[in-house]
Amino acid sequence: MKVLVTGYTGQLGFDVVQEGKKRGLNMIGIGREDVDITNEAQVYQYVQETNPDVIIHCAAYTAVDKAEDDKETCWNVNVLGTKFITTAAKKVNTKLMYISTDYVFDGKGEESFKEVDKPDPVGYYGLTKYEGEKVVRDLLEEHFIVRISWVFGINGHNFIKTMLRLSETRNEINVVGDQYGSPTYTFDLARLLIDMIQTERYGVYLASNEGFCTWAELASEIFQQANKDIKVNVTSTEEYPTRAVRPKNSRMSKQKLIDNGFKRLPKWQEALKHYLNELAQEVK
Repeated sequence: MKVLVTGYTGQLGFDVVQEGKKRGLNMIGIGREDVDITNEAQVYQYVQETNPDVIIHCAAYTAVDKAEDDKETCWNVNVLGTKFITTAAKKVNTKLMYISTDYVFDGKGEESFKEVDKPDPVGYYGLTKYEGEKVVRDLLEEHFIVRISWVFGINGHNFIKTMLRLSETRNEINVVGDQYGSPTYTFDLARLLIDMIQTERYGVYLASNEGFCTWAELASEIFQQANKDIKVNVTSTEEYPTRAVRPKNSRMSKQKLIDNGFKRLPKWQEALKHYLNELAQEVK
């Protein structure tokens, strides 16, 4: 099986390519320096020449705050780019998996969002990712749409790396404690995605590591596992204003994964332990 992965230079795309290679798949990872996904002719030519069996579309504009001001670029990457990738996939009769986000939901309430719940994004980034979903649904009858949250991986920037970096120079850190969600380790997620593309169990899925926490609880667990004596001061969203509105509730149900026979991801605490070990190995 030949698999084309966009966004290879990002956290998820990198781990997806590594996981596919482990399983003997022909993995082709591309970044923005390889193909400009906002260039329709370039996208189609590349997809036609490589003629993959599957495209996993991880590439996205993910600078949530910056997106509120740089709307044109965000739209071009997340919506137009997705349209060009999807159109190319349809022309060469290729399976497509589109990676989406918890930001398509409004973040209200305390219940876990389900696949069938109507998206209602509160920020521009979430809006463009939902528009990307609609493009995929409109153009391809059979597709995978996988919504993920709070991503961390070895390749790139993330909350965990930021906390570890700040702990080098601080004794205490203020962290928001009223936003709930599930951290998602790209190493674990990549295994699920590679499992999925080898089936015809199409549809919309919600995927993250098991269990829920706040950012403050995640920070505390990071410092505890990393043996760092750092005090975490819990703050509210209102005390830590950002350019873009963050959803307070990013809890997501994994029922569809279960119903379709896919293996659930490990608990987020276990994923964090694995990740910290991975970071430690990288330093050596």
